[in-house]
Amino acid sequence: MEFNVKKLASDAGVFFSRAMQFTEEKLGQAEKTELDAHFENLLARADCTKNWTEKILRQTEVLLQPNPSARVEEFLYEKLDRKVPSRVTNGELLAQYMTEAANDFGPGTPYGKTLIKVGETQRRLGAAEREFIHSASINFLTPLRNFLEGDWRTISKERRILQNRRLDLDACKARLKKAKAAEAKAAAEHELRLTQTEFDRQAEVTRLLLEGISSTHVNHLRCLHEFVESQTNYYAQCYQFMLDLQKQLGRFSGTFVGNAESASPAAATSPPAVAAATLPAVPTIPVVPTIVGVPNTVAEGVLNPNEVKPPASGTRRARVLYDYEAADSTELALLADEMITVYSLPGMDPDWLIGERGNQKGKVPVTYLELLS
Repeated sequence: MEFNVKKLASDAGVFFSRAMQFTEEKLGQAEKTELDAHFENLLARADCTKNWTEKILRQTEVLLQPNPSARVEEFLYEKLDRKVPSRVTNGELLAQYMTEAANDFGPGTPYGKTLIKVGETQRRLGAAEREFIHSASINFLTPLRNFLEGDWRTISKERRILQNRRLDLDACKARLKKAKAAEAKAAAEHELRLTQTEFDRQAEVTRLLLEGISSTHVNHLRCLHEFVESQTNYYAQCYQFMLDLQKQLGRFSGTFVGNAESASPAAATSPPAVAAATLPAVPTIPVVPTIVGVPNTVAEGVLNPNEVKPPASGTRRARVLYDYEAADSTELALLADEMITVYSLPGMDPDWLIGERGNQKGKVPVTYLELLS
């Protein structure tokens, strides 16, 4: 490996000149070339974008993974360019425990049946959470991280080069002022022209990169919309899962009490029967649509959807997103990817629609549908 003494000496001289110029500027003993106001605004905007992007990125990571140890583990796997191992969500782990407990207590007992139903819902919630975390990581976190590790590093590098070019330019101006002899002035003027050209060229390169921050904002805006859509779908799924669970628990509660009342006197005094008979009713969120002008018995399941007439206009086609098992005769069972006709009636709960498939008709949950037209 060759050792170039001249280049080393030249680099050392340039470094010393920049250090002297920087020190004198800080002490107020040297003039400094100021950038124009527009350029300064671009620099401030870029710094603001970088700072807030870092904060939003870090806090979103905390939202998606509250466990700091897990976040550190994921960070190390990412830096080592290795795939992060699949991690069981809290909901899925709770579902596993509830299912195992139900098997020990007896899956046929009231408590065991309820544990199985609740555990299944927790499993679905955990799967929905996993899907949301995956979607948010790809559509939101990755673009933010790419900006900080890619575009921003390039901008920072070019800004450092611009700072060095500016120090060289101001150092040349200082040498020109100090030059006395005509030959020294001529050499200083020639050097000043060269450094001015390099400074202008680097300033233009940096300006173009800083103006690209506007495109970064547009890209991050699109990613933010995708994040909100993923979060909306996640919470809508969770809400629907819990509504379904409440309806199932409501039916279980009535079944347990009915069984206890119809049991023999001896059985009614046994501990399991007493526990079932005294089981409190599970409060449910009213999800059955209420129609204006119809008595309250409609909300109790008296409404027969087959008697409902579709409106003259306002029907829409919809694609079913997930399988749905009808809870009673007023609802319509659904199969994923099938097409049905849907419409709403005055006074209906906004989370439900009337669905038609051939001669079949019944209430369907909106969150299970993709409205097409």
